[in-house]
Amino acid sequence: MTKILCIEDEFFISELYTRALHTAGYEVVVVSDGDTALLEAEKDIYDIILLDIMIPGLNGIEILRRLRRTDRPTPLKAKIIITTNLDQEESTRTKIEQQADGYLIKAEITPRELVEYLKQLGV
Repeated sequence: MTKILCIEDEFFISELYTRALHTAGYEVVVVSDGDTALLEAEKDIYDIILLDIMIPGLNGIEILRRLRRTDRPTPLKAKIIITTNLDQEESTRTKIEQQADGYLIKAEITPRELVEYLKQLGV
């Protein structure tokens, strides 16, 4: 079973994602703060990490930077998908997209479309 770490501090959004992903057969763990999220992601037991940028504690950009650092003993196996409603400058978004495996605007995607997106990634 595909394991997903959903790093999302908005309870309503995490519930919508969790229901849709469970229905589609994914195993989902939700974490709502950056410090706990980094510890959980570092376990490297997930296939997908849905990473919100604006979360309490470490923000999503810092988590992404730490997970993608080049001095890791082994590369993280999970695909990291940024999920945000934060309007980024083009240069900032480009930098984020270069480190992530996907970039989704939450307001523009339904939970069902999220499931379809993950299926298109092959997970």
